[in-house]
Amino acid sequence: MLKFDIKKRDGLARVGVIHTPHGDIKTPAFVGAATRATVKALTMKEMRDLGSQAILANTYHLILRPSADLIKEAGGLAEYSSWGGPTFTDSGGFQIFSLPDVKISENGVKFKSYIDGANFEMTPESSMRDQWKIGADIHMAFDHLAKSESYDDMKEAMARTHRWLDRCIIEHERLNEQFEVVRDNGKRLASEPRDDGSERSEPRAVCSGAQYLYAVVQGGTFNDLRAESAKYCASKPVDGFGIGGVFTADGMDEMLKTVNSILPENKPRHLLGMGQEPIDLFVGVEFGCDTFDCVGPTRMARNGSLYTKDGRINIKNAKYKKDFTPLESDCDCECCKNYTKAYLHHLFKTDEITAKVLASIHNEYFVVHIVDRIRESLENGTFVDYKKEFLSRYYR
Repeated sequence: MLKFDIKKRDGLARVGVIHTPHGDIKTPAFVGAATRATVKALTMKEMRDLGSQAILANTYHLILRPSADLIKEAGGLAEYSSWGGPTFTDSGGFQIFSLPDVKISENGVKFKSYIDGANFEMTPESSMRDQWKIGADIHMAFDHLAKSESYDDMKEAMARTHRWLDRCIIEHERLNEQFEVVRDNGKRLASEPRDDGSERSEPRAVCSGAQYLYAVVQGGTFNDLRAESAKYCASKPVDGFGIGGVFTADGMDEMLKTVNSILPENKPRHLLGMGQEPIDLFVGVEFGCDTFDCVGPTRMARNGSLYTKDGRINIKNAKYKKDFTPLESDCDCECCKNYTKAYLHHLFKTDEITAKVLASIHNEYFVVHIVDRIRESLENGTFVDYKKEFLSRYYR
């Protein structure tokens, strides 16, 4: 099982360490959204320099391009991307179920590539095989996104998510048994099973070592469904939990309180796709989540929307044309230490690529270090004060 040490607790909130084959993650932590094996506009060195501890890639996007097989051949996600540190993969269910032409059955889903129109099918079993090839330390079970927010649709999607989880676990355990790690000149290899279950005589697949599976808790905004899903997932032999289908902070505190009071305390919990708004991070940590991922901070950065402790600003606004101060005087990111608002304004107005790079560095640094400071406040017993101070200033 994935090793997770809890160092300190404060109600449902906790400080801990997740130990992965590629290194430790001090929790709570914000995980960089490296959807296509990259965080948009940023290099992996820039991600390391700004303090990111882990990245999360999207299986749906990676099987379309460059393919799970190619990433496997390159040595796995951490090696292929030159990240080198802890990695997660999402199954990509959210993206697949959002497609207009997806065909859903009990077996799985069929869809066409937006790149070349090629036909694809994803099942719980193929999702596990692809995620194993991609080689992230932690991957998510394949879940069903509800087609609407109605109670009946949420319940149906949750029930299928549970059935698919059972199939994910069986395939994950089969892969655990059949991918025997061997070494060849220091390079980690694994014997690749044939389709009939037997093994090839020569090592073919590149493997990053142990891999771990998270179940995904569903149920939308309905606490009774969330409780049912949490109980089901908690009963299964998985290494941790993703909490999916959360889109706003409205009611998130009660939902997380319900879910995380049921999930076993000794396993980590990841809040999927949340962290664009700082309040998401405070509420998530307070009610028992350990890691977060979100494309929001860098997406907003590319459009000129930048975080400050006094709220978001649009750097494209005319008032910043002659503002020769940094975004934040006490921020240690590369952008704030070296450039002014006036310069950033100029870069955006002239559509320079550098604008997106510097803005993304700042926004990603901002959210990563919010969670770092939340972790520090939990360690020294000042979380309530820090939360009140930060949110009252940011949202005033």
